[in-house]
Amino acid sequence: MTAEHGFFHPAGRPYRFTILLFVSLLTYGSYFAYDSVGAIAPTLLKVLNVDRSAIGTMYTVYSVAAILSVFLGGMLIDWIGTRAASTIFATLVAVGAAIVALAPSIYLVYAGRFIFGAGSEALVVAQSAILARWFKGKELALSFGVALTISRLGTLFSFNTESLIAKYFGTYKAALWAAVILCLVSLGAALVYWLMDRHGEKVMQLEDAGAEEKVVFSDIARLPRSFWYVAILCVTFYSAIFPFTALSTDFFHNKWGLPMTVGQGGGFLYQVFYNIIHMFSTAGGTTTIIIAASMFLAPFAGQLVDRIGKRATLMLFGSLMMIPAFLLMGFTTIPPRWPMMMLGAAFVLVPAAMWPSVPLIVPERLTGTAFGLITMIQNIGLALFPYLNGKLRDLTHTYTASMLMFASLGLVGLLFAWLLKRADAHEGGALERP
Repeated sequence: MTAEHGFFHPAGRPYRFTILLFVSLLTYGSYFAYDSVGAIAPTLLKVLNVDRSAIGTMYTVYSVAAILSVFLGGMLIDWIGTRAASTIFATLVAVGAAIVALAPSIYLVYAGRFIFGAGSEALVVAQSAILARWFKGKELALSFGVALTISRLGTLFSFNTESLIAKYFGTYKAALWAAVILCLVSLGAALVYWLMDRHGEKVMQLEDAGAEEKVVFSDIARLPRSFWYVAILCVTFYSAIFPFTALSTDFFHNKWGLPMTVGQGGGFLYQVFYNIIHMFSTAGGTTTIIIAASMFLAPFAGQLVDRIGKRATLMLFGSLMMIPAFLLMGFTTIPPRWPMMMLGAAFVLVPAAMWPSVPLIVPERLTGTAFGLITMIQNIGLALFPYLNGKLRDLTHTYTASMLMFASLGLVGLLFAWLLKRADAHEGGALERP
């Protein structure tokens, strides 16, 4: 940028980082709305007169839609560009969230979650393409880190405010409408991005970046064995973490008697602030220990992995930590904050080592297929295990069987992390090198 360009020229950092702010907000609403049903699960069980498998099914139908969006979303981005695609996906997210809020029956809730999932996962792919369009060769890693942090703030606030919103306004519908409002904020951010990107394109002759996470069927057979170990490790890891958090608020509320909210008196914003700073005292807040650990420590973990390597070793260690964490919650009455901190550490270590491993394992021209396939396989697990978690709770009347299931997933992940470490040693040790 030269002096005559002015402060807010599209070639300058102020313009680029303003775009980063709005692009980061693209997924804030969807992250908030994704866990809104889990955050108020005990209330939904009563007012909808459903069992816990229904809460799991809300997550399952989302992931079924996400599997389809892996195939279609990337192609749509390539076809119509990031501006139109991100606006379409953000609209689907807002419409799906609104159907959930309006739904008089559980089946319409499922329909809303399906539409929501179809837009939400594709919106994440579009966000990645947008960041590549504006930040490739500049602050790309920083832009992804900022976007992920802002997105996960949505999850943090969802678990720490949704029960409070329902209680403050006297109806669970208020919590669901709060999710709709934030999804509309994300849609507004998509429209602002459209205007800023169109202006930048005219001035700078930008080329539209294609979707990098998409499956090309002809490439699948060319993926190496170590890739499949990472893919299986991915599905076991995320199938233990996210399906667990879907009903963990209900788990902590029922087994340990943790309240849904804390603090009485004062205005609404004061109560929100009080709940967040006392999150270890509430059921929803205890759930967000995992997310908070990831938000604050993931950037440092990424730098650590770059510096020391040891990616397969860190994945093995992270998988190992999951096993005692779930067993402690399932078979003891130790305060859940301690095993949740162990899960938080695993949630920092494994993704920080796993996702950067893919480009080191597969040839560059296959990375789009590799990431798309991992995302698809991951969502197959996310479609199955939330339902199983709720069903086991309904059948056994405790969460002990569910914790045993999640610990078993950690054990399977540990096995494939060990196989990955052994395969990497035979293939030259790229994952273990800095």
